[in-house]
Amino acid sequence: MKELVEVIAKSLVDLPDKVVVTEHETEKGLVLELKVDPTDMGKVIGKQGRIAKAIRSVVKAAASREDKKVIIEIE
Repeated sequence: MKELVEVIAKSLVDLPDKVVVTEHETEKGLVLELKVDPTDMGKVIGKQGRIAKAIRSVVKAAASREDKKVIIEIE
């Protein structure tokens, strides 16, 4: 899942080398933290959060194939 989020985020931003995805397990499931350069934050979130919602939907679909729960936090 981490690689999927990295590929999607790097294709959206102007500074792909500043994209960092970290993952850790909690009792709720796998948490992926996406960090990008502050100048690229708008590109990852999108108008009214549409792009962020789309990223979450794609990752959720991929995770459901493996019976996992994934939470994406954009920082």
